[in-house]
Amino acid sequence: METNGTTRTLGRSGIEVSALGFGCWAIGGEWQDADGQPLGWGRVDDEESVRAIRRALDLGVTFFDTADVYGTGHSERLLGRALGRRRDDVVIATKWGNVFDADTRTLTGADDSPAYARKALTASLERLGTDHVDLYQLHLADADPVRAAELRDVCEEFVREGLVRAYAWSTDDPERAAVFASGEHCAAVQHRANVLQDAPGMIALCEAAGLASVNRSPLAMGLLGGGHTGRRVLEAGDIRNRPPAWLSGFGDGTGADPRWLARVEALRDVLTADGRTPAQGALAWLWARSPRTVPIPGFRSVAQAEENAGALARGPLSGEQMAAVDRILGR
Repeated sequence: METNGTTRTLGRSGIEVSALGFGCWAIGGEWQDADGQPLGWGRVDDEESVRAIRRALDLGVTFFDTADVYGTGHSERLLGRALGRRRDDVVIATKWGNVFDADTRTLTGADDSPAYARKALTASLERLGTDHVDLYQLHLADADPVRAAELRDVCEEFVREGLVRAYAWSTDDPERAAVFASGEHCAAVQHRANVLQDAPGMIALCEAAGLASVNRSPLAMGLLGGGHTGRRVLEAGDIRNRPPAWLSGFGDGTGADPRWLARVEALRDVLTADGRTPAQGALAWLWARSPRTVPIPGFRSVAQAEENAGALARGPLSGEQMAAVDRILGR
């Protein structure tokens, strides 16, 4: 599974990636649902995003995770543009299942039909400027397991056709993930995991089924990045300013939850030992958690790209540090 400290293999696929991936949700810019709820992370500078992706490549990051719905297509286009001729140097993961209107940047619904899977894949390939997706992921976390089995079989067709190299489900439910895991070319599960929100059931499934554990929210939506001291005001277009029910750690219009910040502060000394930043310590916790984890922190600047990529050289936390985290959090 782990070839050295800085690379990992995506499950049973044989696809090698950097142990750290980059999540491309935030660089999609502002978008919303039909009720006007923000679904992005606020305004972004596209030129800075392109520079950050290219800087990450130079620093050894070879795995980039996006979705067709991030910025309603904008994230995929930006990633394709930034990679350019270096496409074959990287592993691209994207997702499907959401339906959106790119003109108004609005999420309009969901479609779990096999026909839509093919339509969505064709559109993603065009936006990304590539002839294949390395890891294609179902983006409907609570999709019906029976329908998901059909979609797993559709993904196998995509593999046979050379359009997809491997596939996964983005879900926090191990029982649902197991439906995809039974497919020959399923390589991973994408799920939430961070030092504040462990996912023992999903990591156990990944270890038992030989899958990669692709970790979204590895920095707890930024809380573990060290920048949310006090009551930092978030801009109106940031999903964390009006958090949906599934987004923990933030209040409606009030910024980071003081109770969550207190836990982050309690962990600071352990996470920043050995010269790490808080974000680097949080990523190091995930690497120590399992040899199958591949955290995918988001980024919006070259500085964030450099800080996140800098975690690779420092590797995982030690056993003693992991035990100290458990003691502090009462686990």
